[in-house]
Amino acid sequence: MRRKENSSNYIASGPRRPYIPIAGGKVHGSLARAGKVKSQTPKVAKQEKKKKLTGRAKKRDTYKRRFVNVTNAPGGKRRMNVNPESSKN
Repeated sequence: MRRKENSSNYIASGPRRPYIPIAGGKVHGSLARAGKVKSQTPKVAKQEKKKKLTGRAKKRDTYKRRFVNVTNAPGGKRRMNVNPESSKN
């Protein structure tokens, strides 16, 4: 049996649905143990690092690494993350 569609029950996108609140935002575990691992980790002082190149100097360094100082390893072009078994065609 087909229901008669009342125009007041329909919006342009489809029938109205009753609002049912969704229970969300539950916390997994208790908050008493929050930050446990971070507090147990030993503190290590930051090391001084060499300043990174920027701008023209960075482009120059990249060019030198890619094209000037190239040493062809056996097997042809050097590629990132190569799986030796699948690279043989």
